[in-house]
Amino acid sequence: MSETYIQRAKALDAADGLAAHRERFALDAGTVYLDGNSLGALPAHVPARMADVITREWGELRIRSWDESGWWTAPERIGDRIAPIVGAAPGQIVVGDSTSVNVFKAVVAAARINGDDRDEILVDATTFPTDGYIAQSAARMTGHEIVACDPADMADAVSDRTALALVNHVDYRTGRLQDLPGLTAALHAAGALAVWDLCHSAGALPVGLDAHGVDLAVGCTYKYLNGGPGSPAYLYVAERHQTAFDSPLPGWNSHTDPFAMTPGYEAAEGALKGRVGTPDILSMLALESALDVWDGVAIEDVRAKSLALTDFFLECVRAYVPEGRVVSVTPDAHGERGSQAALSCENAPAVMAELIKRGVVGDLRRPDVLRFGFTPLYVGFADAEKAARILAEVLADLPA
Repeated sequence: MSETYIQRAKALDAADGLAAHRERFALDAGTVYLDGNSLGALPAHVPARMADVITREWGELRIRSWDESGWWTAPERIGDRIAPIVGAAPGQIVVGDSTSVNVFKAVVAAARINGDDRDEILVDATTFPTDGYIAQSAARMTGHEIVACDPADMADAVSDRTALALVNHVDYRTGRLQDLPGLTAALHAAGALAVWDLCHSAGALPVGLDAHGVDLAVGCTYKYLNGGPGSPAYLYVAERHQTAFDSPLPGWNSHTDPFAMTPGYEAAEGALKGRVGTPDILSMLALESALDVWDGVAIEDVRAKSLALTDFFLECVRAYVPEGRVVSVTPDAHGERGSQAALSCENAPAVMAELIKRGVVGDLRRPDVLRFGFTPLYVGFADAEKAARILAEVLADLPA
């Protein structure tokens, strides 16, 4: 049976228009890396770029690099490079700080924009925990009440009390893709704002921030955007909200005249309002270099390959793994699936540990979910087949 799938994988890889991009990443021969939804692989050209940043821009030019090497304008310049990947026009994304910090900015700002007679913030009940923690703190500060609900029920839960909803575009545990266009429209119909967390979707599938009228969005850059561990996150502020956007963190970098050093704060115009303190230049420039792998890549092609990869992987799992040993918790419908396959499995921690020992690197969400992230720029169909085959071997070797 396995030979049939191995041959299919070879044929699919041979026809893959994105296959050549794999060579642009530093990957171990023989290892199947399916954890790009937690940490993207290193683009192979980044070390040389960082050597130049450290030895020349920092080592030789030093303070001059803020101007001569473009350090000062990096947050908005890199934001404009991320913009087409998430479907945004230039001038609406600024890069900097962590996702958590940007969630705080976005939620508080949205509550201030839309909170005069609305006292409720809807939060995705299945959210990545930090989003919930930050939203609760923001609600305490702004006098709002948190209402947690499943994204599938959110369109019915929104009311004239709702100031905003904070939703994860893709569920980090199951890989479920939420209905961003439909839910955004439902929120707007009720007079609420839509704030989306794109950590598990940006770089894996089309987002369409402008096309679908999203108000604010945040995302990390170290997953499908391959920016490196702890690389800076980003904040999207739709152009129509930029005048009213009132950041709860008015740092000197977002001042209209930062070097005037005046005691009073006067906000800069546009997305620059999202800046706070001095940019983390080394990781920011590593991210900028990493984004070169997106040159000439259409996100629609990435999405098509992502769906084909996850379809093929799940088909191989069904063929190789005895019935009942694992259960997919990732939706089968393409319109409801991100770029990962999540399998519920007894003794999941031991299974994942053994998979990693045998060269298949996924990750675990306790207590029982095995996660396999498919990054189409460097994961192929042979990887998907091998991962499923080794999973079956591991399960055969471990007690049920």
